[in-house]
Formats: sequence, structure tokens, C-alpha cells
Amino acid sequence: MTAQTVRAAAVQAEPRWLDLDAGVQQVVDLIGEAAANGARLVAFPETFVPGYPWWIWLDAPAWGMQFVARYSTNSMTRDGAEMARIAAAAAEHRVHVVLGFSERAGGSLYMSQAFLDDTGKVVGVRRKLKPTHVERSVFGEGDGSDIQVHETPFGRLGALNCWEHFQPLTKYAMYSLGEQIHVASWPSFSLYRGAAQALGPEVNNAASLVYAVEGQTFVLAPCGVIGPAAHELFADTDAKRELLRQGGGFARIYGPEGTELAQPLPETEEGILYADLDPALLAVAKSAADPVGHYSRPDVFRLLFNANPNPAVVRRPALPTVEEPADLVPVDGSDLIPTA
Repeated sequence: MTAQTVRAAAVQAEPRWLDLDAGVQQVVDLIGEAAANGARLVAFPETFVPGYPWWIWLDAPAWGMQFVARYSTNSMTRDGAEMARIAAAAAEHRVHVVLGFSERAGGSLYMSQAFLDDTGKVVGVRRKLKPTHVERSVFGEGDGSDIQVHETPFGRLGALNCWEHFQPLTKYAMYSLGEQIHVASWPSFSLYRGAAQALGPEVNNAASLVYAVEGQTFVLAPCGVIGPAAHELFADTDAKRELLRQGGGFARIYGPEGTELAQPLPETEEGILYADLDPALLAVAKSAADPVGHYSRPDVFRLLFNANPNPAVVRRPALPTVEEPADLVPVDGSDLIPTA
């Protein structure tokens, strides 16, 4: 990182559910708000545009089919007009952005994160390597090329989605790329509250905190919120409203040695967390433990990391055209014999 402190922001907000235009406008507005408060980097929750598909956790697939076409239509491409609007906002306000969005590519959707720099360039887009549990009924998976860390003026920036923070080898691959600022994007921690501890804020905020200390990185952990609009759309019974409670916003910002750097918001409140990231903390943290450096044991453990894209179709180059030899002449239109 540079020697200067940089202000970073983590969004805690309810998405504009299944409404692409409104969702993009919300992102543009939040970028402007963060920039007005001095942020040079702003991070958004998982699949913030057009919102996380909560129906997959609440009822049978037959019931959930009512959302499928609408969700696909309101998902965003990585290079379309909507991304261009967000990129223009990043350029206007001179901020870097990490945006969680449902990416539409052909007939498939992916849980993606876009990296935009302060000139409005889309530096990279990554996809969640393995969607979790019922997420696989909606989304495809990424490949090794989706392990990405990007150079910025204020440090090496990377990102993962949600339960990718419970994949030890994925994390180690990220650490190996020299990450200094990490975005841990989460959808909300309001699902199955009181019944599934692993989905709750204690466990998942612990994952973000451990990532910070284990990898010695700053961690921005933006988080979505479940509000009345989500209940209106997804929870048509009392049972579903109990399964998906309102609230769940638990955005956090952590230092590389475990310090909580921002005052949390109430879980039902929308807003932005801010923290000033002091690069001196990185040196302090790395001096104690560097898992891919002085604190590693490559003679005992090594990670095999295939960072190559893995496309479904590999096109072979066209074969060269074979020219007829000059000393051959046709006899009956099909046979060729040498000339005497």
C-alpha cells in the first residue's frame, strides 16, 4: 500500500429487489454519498443488483419458478449499459468500487463481483467459485481465473462472496497474491435466525474477522438488509416471514490484526460504514504471521492452484487449405493423375 491512509466504505442497505434500473440508480447514489464523505473505495453486498434470490431458501422449486424469468431479466451483464452507468459514477466521483451483482451471460447467471477503478474502467469481474447449497439452483460457478487481486493506488485489492470465506484453499490462494484490502460481500444474516447458527451474524462475521487476521488484510464486509420490501416480495406467509426476518444487516470493517475499525449500524438500519485504513497496520500484522511467507512450511504443505479459465467450448484452429499440386490434372472431374 501507499504510505498514506485511505478512507474506505462498506454499504449496509436493502437492494431494490428484482428491479435493475432502480438498483443501478441506488448504486450510483450510494457511490456519490460515499465519495461525499471522503471514501476512495466503496464495497457492496453480494448480488446487490438485483438483490439476493431469497425465494430459494423459503419454499419448493415450483413456487420459486415465479421469480426465475424476472430475476434473469433484471440481472446485469458485465459490459452492458447498466455497468457503464455505474462506471461513469465511479469516474465522476473518483472512487474505486467493488460491486456484487447477478451476472447474466448467455443463458446462465453467476454470483459476480466487479472491480471498477476511479477512471471508470472495469478492471476485472470475478464469479463465485462454488455457489452454496440451493444457490446452485440459480447460479453457475466460476473457475481459477476468478481468483483475482488487482493493483490500486492504495494497495492490492481482492474480493470473495459469502461462504467462499469458509473455503480454506480459496483463501490461501488469495493470500498468495499479496492481497492488502479484501472485500467480503454478504447478502444478509437474517435467514433461519435461531435455527441455523451457521447462517447467523456471529459465525459469518467471525469468518470476515478471521480472514483479516489470517491473511493480514483489511476487510470490508458489506452486508444486505431485509426490509418490508423483501417481505412483500418473498414472504407471503407467516412461516416465511419467520424464516426470513427483517434486519440482518451486519456490515463490518476490520483491520489486519483484528481491530474493528467502524462503529456498526443497527441491523435494520441502512447506511454506510467508513474507516481510515492505515497501511502501517499491515507491517505490524505481517511481522507476526505471514501464511505464504515466513509463517509457511512449503516443505510440508503446498497449494496446487490452477488459475486458468475453464471454458465449456474450446475452438480448434481451422486446418490449412491443401492446394492441388501443379503437376496434377483432372481426368473425369474427381480423379487426379500425375502428368507424364
